[in-house]
Amino acid sequence: MKIGIDLGGTKTEIAAFDASGKQLLRRREPTPAQDYAATLALIAKLVADAEREVGQRGSVGIGTPGALSPATGLMRNSNSACLNQQRVKDDLERTLGRDIRIANDANCFALSEAVDGAGAGAATVFGVILGTGCGGGIVINGQVIDGPNAAAGEWGHNALPWPEDNERPGPPCYCGKHGCIETFVSGPGLARDYAAWGGAALTAAQIVARVPGDTLAEAALTRYEHRLARALASVINVLDPHVIVLGGGLSNVERLYANVPKLWDRWVFADVVRTVLKRNVHGDSSGVRGAAWLWN
Repeated sequence: MKIGIDLGGTKTEIAAFDASGKQLLRRREPTPAQDYAATLALIAKLVADAEREVGQRGSVGIGTPGALSPATGLMRNSNSACLNQQRVKDDLERTLGRDIRIANDANCFALSEAVDGAGAGAATVFGVILGTGCGGGIVINGQVIDGPNAAAGEWGHNALPWPEDNERPGPPCYCGKHGCIETFVSGPGLARDYAAWGGAALTAAQIVARVPGDTLAEAALTRYEHRLARALASVINVLDPHVIVLGGGLSNVERLYANVPKLWDRWVFADVVRTVLKRNVHGDSSGVRGAAWLWN
């Protein structure tokens, strides 16, 4: 049995799967707000309850916001601030009494979609989460690529490529720089852009819902597609993935799958672009599924 846990800022989800990938159990609990000890205790309880209900012991994989520093072993860059600078993996292994595998949530998303989702059968998959931020994960031949700096797939903190004059120097990013891809193609990035061009203070979902009737919303979404195409073209030029899978709230914008590949040809350094842009298959289940597949 494989157990996957998706540790989020507001909810923690657990699921158990048999060897064939059939789901045996799934539960979701609120994540204790900024309480590290309580978060560890919740994970221990979820695992114990799952194993008791299913009647067998399982491997445990955990998807987290943020990543473990290869230099210190401490969690970094987590939007659940109580995890930062903690030995999350060590503490969980001690709490659970077993080895665990841990990866950031974007890597888990990419792995889930590569194993039996939109990227199934593809040798190289780049998974993208377009939500509050814009995470990325790389899976090659069924294996997540972390890299020596645990930074593989972090495309969102590169500068927006081929910027236009009105995109320089770009909005400030929480990482301390300006003009990161994340500040343009995340949900808040779309909302900021819409407001900057005279629109009301709306969420990304509200802006998308106004298309095609609202000319400001249509223009904002057109700019968004152009920026996403440039950003993904730079990924194709480096990684050349067979499939790019979109997740997160903005992955539900259907027109992206037709419009973005038509645009990215202009910036991809090739005479033909065979990379396929796909919508995710498993939705918000991809995090917990990918965490379980860390033991594949």
